[in-house]
Amino acid sequence: MVPKQVGGGRWSRFGGSGGAPNSRAQSDEVAGQYVCSEAHVAGKPVPCTAPPLSLKSDGKFELQGREGDYLVSGNWVELNGTVLKSRAKREAGHKIVFRFTNNKGACEMIYERRVAEMGKTKLG
Repeated sequence: MVPKQVGGGRWSRFGGSGGAPNSRAQSDEVAGQYVCSEAHVAGKPVPCTAPPLSLKSDGKFELQGREGDYLVSGNWVELNGTVLKSRAKREAGHKIVFRFTNNKGACEMIYERRVAEMGKTKLG
């Protein structure tokens, strides 16, 4: 399961003079490697086998070989790639939550940032 395109293909860009002035600083805030820690389909927990999400400090993302730009706007992270366009909500604890609907119902995927600590890797 990979986060799906939101809003029937809608993508709103916040660039240019009408953009979010601190989106670059916010990109640095969320940059890192994220792993899917939880997934729910139709309200039921399911194993999360989604690939890791990489948000780079230069505003680029990579997910399962798909690449593109991402933008942070307030509590939202918006991915804009040639194949993948999606929006996820930032939540406490370095979490990014994708919510979408597919033929099985409402889906939610929770990604948590990996934090390296003294040679160990943990979530959070």
